[in-house]
Amino acid sequence: MVRPKTIAKFMLEKKATNIKIFDVRKITSITDFFIVCDASSEPQIKAILNHVSRSLKKKGMRPVNIEGQDRNDWVLIDYFDFIIHIFSEDKRAFYDIDRLWADAKITHIEDQDEK
Repeated sequence: MVRPKTIAKFMLEKKATNIKIFDVRKITSITDFFIVCDASSEPQIKAILNHVSRSLKKKGMRPVNIEGQDRNDWVLIDYFDFIIHIFSEDKRAFYDIDRLWADAKITHIEDQDEK
């Protein structure tokens, strides 16, 4: 399995922000990790989606399912062991996924600009 931090690195390469890795192995059986990020626009959501998908494909990984490709505010990519969420800032706040999975072990990934 590709490490969640590697996926976060792929997200950073397309300027994703507010990246968090939720280790949910002890609280749900649906997946091991959620890797969540924000994008500031529809083109950026698509760019992150395409870059992460291509990068993982090069490592021999294909998604089980992709939801929301036709939307401009939230895309979910399911790789079974991990699920990637790419949100607009508004949708992430609306669904409050950070609170929903607050019991998980959470790793915040910082961009170099945040340091």
